[in-house]
Amino acid sequence: MAFDADLHQRCHAHYAGRAGFVEKRMFGGLGWLRDGNMAAGLLGAELIVRVGPADGELALMEPGTRPFDITGRPMKGWVVVAADVLADEVVLADWLDRGWTFAGSLPPK
Repeated sequence: MAFDADLHQRCHAHYAGRAGFVEKRMFGGLGWLRDGNMAAGLLGAELIVRVGPADGELALMEPGTRPFDITGRPMKGWVVVAADVLADEVVLADWLDRGWTFAGSLPPK
């Protein structure tokens, strides 16, 4: 699957240089990992963010979000953020930071 090159660049630039950061092809798109744990990813022009089970339901109440579901079973603690809300740099940075923070709460792989 192709992904939005501009969004990729913006996300990569946000994470680049951080300790433990790795970019990896996955889910037919890209994933960004912190110490081996996925923080966020890119599918097409949408962002996938791992916020954790405790924050998943609240995150789904925010504009432009929906459950992450590629198998017919939504993944708890993961949300998809629509492209239209990601045009705002502050919103994009907030979502990326949420994923980074959650991934950092997990033991390194």
